[in-house]
Amino acid sequence: MPIKRKQPAKRTETKILIMLALFSISVGLWENFRQLWLQENGFTAQEIGNLSAIGTVLSAVAVLFIGKHLKFQHLKVFITLILALKVVNLFGLFGLGQNIATAEAHGAVFAPDRLPIDLIVIVDFVTTYLIVTSVYPLITTVIKSNKAYSRRKLVEYLFRDIGVLIGGILMGRYLFGLTVNYNGCLLVSIMFMVAAILMMFTFKTPKVVDRVRGRQPSITKYILASKIQTVYMIYAFLAAMSFATALGLKMLMLTDYLQFTPTVATNFLLITGIIADIIGVLALKYLTPKNDYLTMTLKFGVRLIAYIVAVLTDNNFIFLLAITWSLLISTAYEDITDGYYINRVENKHQFRYNTFKYVISFLGEAAGMLLCGIVYEYGIGAILGSAAVIMVFQIVIAYHLIYLRTQQERREYERQKRRHELATR
Repeated sequence: MPIKRKQPAKRTETKILIMLALFSISVGLWENFRQLWLQENGFTAQEIGNLSAIGTVLSAVAVLFIGKHLKFQHLKVFITLILALKVVNLFGLFGLGQNIATAEAHGAVFAPDRLPIDLIVIVDFVTTYLIVTSVYPLITTVIKSNKAYSRRKLVEYLFRDIGVLIGGILMGRYLFGLTVNYNGCLLVSIMFMVAAILMMFTFKTPKVVDRVRGRQPSITKYILASKIQTVYMIYAFLAAMSFATALGLKMLMLTDYLQFTPTVATNFLLITGIIADIIGVLALKYLTPKNDYLTMTLKFGVRLIAYIVAVLTDNNFIFLLAITWSLLISTAYEDITDGYYINRVENKHQFRYNTFKYVISFLGEAAGMLLCGIVYEYGIGAILGSAAVIMVFQIVIAYHLIYLRTQQERREYERQKRRHELATR
């Protein structure tokens, strides 16, 4: 029986996904401890929130600029260079951490200049977001389908969780004569990032001519011309803002307010992340109600109720339940909340549309991180209460979106029905 060989496009997609897996492990491992690393080195929760907000806003600006000027045929080189920049940047942060550790080992106090740390963390944000937004366009140079999009999302989510797992296993372990700390996890993260760079040299992408020649169409005008797309962008902003407000500083919340150790907090986030991935797959295949309003209520309505109950009871166990539910349902029903609006965009606008949507989400995330940092000192109740207020508007808009698209689908059905009747006369 002849051996089936993968088609060249499929092989290239697999190698891109392996690169994404290595990158995601690195990001999951380091980002899980980044907030604690900063806190350990003198940053307050508000300063961490402000720094995260600035990094996210600048990421949005960078993504918008790259989305406008980057050509498809340059995607592979661009991603490779950004990966290399990320490695150099993180080595700089690792060096600062080693200087601090060396000073402490000799009984001295080493107070690093805040500006280099600020700049390195901001660059870390920007490079991460640039790679995340560029991977799927790179995949589309060899293959484009809904399944390919789903595979890309699944790999990113799953291997970020594996990165969290690796960090949880290593943290506090005694290896090679040293106890692994946050800086040790950062070094392992860098190793995975280097492996991702090496994977980029194992494949070639075909020469691709940009879909639109000459003057580029204005994606802003395209979105504003559609009421559904305009409202969807408002929804995307509020959705990102509410989630970041509630869980943008989740590692600090777990360790500062709920008294988790870093290892226990890591294991908690790992377990909920893996279960969330499973729920997302099951929801897509078996657990999606036919009524989209009910689906939206399951994803966001229950979350809102959990936040409100947690605020009213002011109980740590209820806070933990509310946080857990939000994490578990985070990846479910993306086909209802986002997929419909993304997939109905014309191909010639797809790249710039995705870039614009990412920018809106990043700005919402930045606003949420900023708000989370501001109210953090008042406790988890204040954090979840602020998120609940934003979610009220988010849910109202989500329901309105469902109404708008069902009305449009009905009109399109009626037009097709009339054309069919005229054709059969």
